[in-house]
Amino acid sequence: MLDAALGGSVRAAGRLLSLAEGPRRAEVLAAVAAVTDAGVSAPRVVGVTGPPGAGKSTTVAALVGPYRARGLRVAVLAVDPSSPFSGGALLGDRIRMAEHAADPGVLIRSLAARGHVGGLAAAVPAAVGVLAALGYDLVLVETVGVGQSEIEVAAVADPVVVVVAPGAGDAVQAAKAGLLEVADLLVVNKADRAGAEQTARDLRAETGGQVLSLVASRGEGVPDLVEAIEAHRRADTEERRAARARAQLLSLAQSRLQEHPELARLAGEVADGRRDLDDAIGLLLGGLDGQVTTGNGPGIPARTRRPASRPR
Repeated sequence: MLDAALGGSVRAAGRLLSLAEGPRRAEVLAAVAAVTDAGVSAPRVVGVTGPPGAGKSTTVAALVGPYRARGLRVAVLAVDPSSPFSGGALLGDRIRMAEHAADPGVLIRSLAARGHVGGLAAAVPAAVGVLAALGYDLVLVETVGVGQSEIEVAAVADPVVVVVAPGAGDAVQAAKAGLLEVADLLVVNKADRAGAEQTARDLRAETGGQVLSLVASRGEGVPDLVEAIEAHRRADTEERRAARARAQLLSLAQSRLQEHPELARLAGEVADGRRDLDDAIGLLLGGLDGQVTTGNGPGIPARTRRPASRPR
């Protein structure tokens, strides 16, 4: 499968990425390690994030063209939100990027977040590793619509492009969410709308950083954005690197906890009021803060039990 993907088979590349999303992830990474160890250059990874509806997918689609014009192979990893009940996702980014779907130099891959909380799917770092082995020059990572803490993209991408739209309080919400702290480049999309100039001024005053205007649907401002991406190299501190790594570790740990074999049983007991919420958390974490054996079984943190109550 890897040989076929290295030979240019998009289907084989897609199958490798599918395996990287599942339980055979380690096997896939071991297979591609031999290729990357042979001196394959790491691709540039550009993150695109921002509030829902700001035009992230349109911006990503607009960026593909200029890089393809340079002869670069481009991959798009578009993370769509999953239903917390069914686990399904629409995975509609390939529809929005249909103009590039027939280009053999472009690979567009939709990934379901599957409950992962960092704005990315848990398989994204592995997928980037696969794409590096397959010789892609640029990987564009589009996150789900961000919320209060979904800033994990900064751990895997440089630069991070934060896209906002004028009006609807997007700029203010981005500032409240702490999203501006991980923004390397700020883009006001839909700049032909009323209030765009004011939004750009507000963002410049808030961050002191570079703010670009864009009408992604018409390609206006895209050359300036490409130039800014190419010129950017993150000047990082050790503290910022550690903070990003910590956020990524915590986010991936939560994804692993969702696969815990006792999760469904413990959730049922908490919902029925038969188990205290903190006790259930202690069992999931394996009693990391000390274990005692009580009437509820081993692994419960050593503390005084409270009467079981339904979660609010």
